[in-house]
Amino acid sequence: GVFTYLEMLEAQAHEAGRKQEEKKQQEEKLARLKKRVKELRTQKDKLQAKVDLQQKGQTGREGTVSDTTDASAGAVLEWKIRRVKGMLQVFCLTGISGKLTKQGVCFSISTAYEGTYLDSYYLDLLTRPEVRIHHHSVPIFIPLEQIAKRYLQTDIRRFLSVLSDHLNAYAGRKYQADQLQEHFSDQLEGTLQRNSLYNLLVFNYKVPREGKTFPFSARLIYRDLCCSLPTEAMVSCTVKVPESLEETAAAHSELFRHVALHKAFCSFNSAEEKVA
Repeated sequence: GVFTYLEMLEAQAHEAGRKQEEKKQQEEKLARLKKRVKELRTQKDKLQAKVDLQQKGQTGREGTVSDTTDASAGAVLEWKIRRVKGMLQVFCLTGISGKLTKQGVCFSISTAYEGTYLDSYYLDLLTRPEVRIHHHSVPIFIPLEQIAKRYLQTDIRRFLSVLSDHLNAYAGRKYQADQLQEHFSDQLEGTLQRNSLYNLLVFNYKVPREGKTFPFSARLIYRDLCCSLPTEAMVSCTVKVPESLEETAAAHSELFRHVALHKAFCSFNSAEEKVA
């Protein structure tokens, strides 16, 4: 009916605002990254120029050549260290930080959802004789082995980026389920069922309408493990209902696929208050 349509309009407006804010944040992050990349390239060019100058100054004498070679090697080593440190600083802007260790690099991946800081995970990498994972705190149900097999040896930035996407999506799904249980337990019927990866959620909830409550059942499936919103949302009323409530179930299904779970329930309550 009309209120269902208003609910959908409210959800669409909220989603548009959220996307606009995310776009703004992404643009700001991209600008910071571009600036940092430019600074690193400038440092690289300066070091390269210094190395070239030292190489041109070789006189051909054994002692001088040896001294110049040592100086050139030292400059190259310094440049490599600066490059790694610069890469770690760039990662910090995306929630990934790291520090050099005696045997390699230790990374920390922080997760957050809509501005709320959640958990951090560490990843200790060895770099000799080849890059490999030494220790980590990544949950066992995150496909770390598959991600490492695909990217670790060829593109470590891509490896960390994909792993971060998986961890943030998992943390976001878990956060939404926890928020639902904490703030809307009075609307839930029974226990919210979920698996360890939180990519399958099944729950029953009550919908008040005209002084009565109607039981609804929801099944949310997250096929994209790098996404915190479901790819499929199936909602139905568990009793015979008028056509208006079938429309409500369809509207809820649409809302679950585009709005965070706990915010969808906030929207339900706001719509009911308007009706009242």
